[in-house]
Amino acid sequence: MYNIAVIPGDGTGPEVVGQGIKVLKAISKKYDIEYKFKEFPFGGDYYLEKGETLPDSAIEELRGFDAIYLGAIGHPKVKPGILEVGILLKLRFSLDQYINLRPVKLYPNVETPLANKKPEDIDFVIVRENTEGLYLGSGGFLKKGTPDEVAIQEMINTRKGVERCIRYAFEFARKRNKGKKLTLCAKTNVLIYAHDLWMRAFEEVAKDYPDITTDYAHVDATTMWMVKNPEWFDVIVTCNMFGDIITDLGAMIQGGMGIAAGGNINPQGVSMFEPIGGSAPKYTGQNVINPMAAIFAAQMMLETLGEEKAAKAVEASAAKVITKMKSMSAGKMGYGTSEIGDMVAEGI
Repeated sequence: MYNIAVIPGDGTGPEVVGQGIKVLKAISKKYDIEYKFKEFPFGGDYYLEKGETLPDSAIEELRGFDAIYLGAIGHPKVKPGILEVGILLKLRFSLDQYINLRPVKLYPNVETPLANKKPEDIDFVIVRENTEGLYLGSGGFLKKGTPDEVAIQEMINTRKGVERCIRYAFEFARKRNKGKKLTLCAKTNVLIYAHDLWMRAFEEVAKDYPDITTDYAHVDATTMWMVKNPEWFDVIVTCNMFGDIITDLGAMIQGGMGIAAGGNINPQGVSMFEPIGGSAPKYTGQNVINPMAAIFAAQMMLETLGEEKAAKAVEASAAKVITKMKSMSAGKMGYGTSEIGDMVAEGI
């Protein structure tokens, strides 16, 4: 029995989460896995009604769940940043979800903007440090709003935070057992303090993993090679800000936000899984949004919970349905949102 907290969120979030839950219920019947779902109302409507984003009491309650399944956060009537910081970042930091895990995988029948690249060329994973760096928000303003304004935001990296992220990436590369190669993406020639720490930790941890080939690339080179030679990569480990940027590039080369899923992982605690595409409010209620990213997020959740056979079954069924779809874009898929969920569930 797994206790799953569900935060459907805003816009099309409830629609895509509904399809993911439909697939999880199909898995439940076949693999004798039971769930207990509890829904939470946090998102734009809750904020507009209550004047708060995520109460501390909810954080404490969420600690008791096995996983969190998130739809999407983002509301047209709420200023950008309020929900993202007040819900997403608060969850990541409060629950110490120190790994952001983003598979970048091109499935057959999915169009990539990269010329002459096939599914066998685009299949890697980005491990992003998720609770440190520039996103801690350390800094401030001096003489704000004047011509002499100064804005300072500091990048904070701890040895503990860096090393545990790097070690997770090595373990993941070993478990993935594909290329058994780990690339550190950083900027050691400019960020001479923070990324010197990353490089030293990377080299020291690598001694414990002689079976893993290691590599290094500056972040600018990484973006070039992700476009030119994505087949070079197996697992990439990087800091919070660089990871935020290159994972969206990864989503585009795998076919777009409609198919990209991610996990915010605490290996010793509760993790959160979500589609990457956002709330897409203009498509709300039209049954045209692509639910595949949410379905793959559910697959990641099963895998992280240790239900690897069930996770593979979800991926296999989803991949088969993808071959029947006309496009990954909303309204152009050839099927409605609920139809796709039905097809994946039936395939299981």
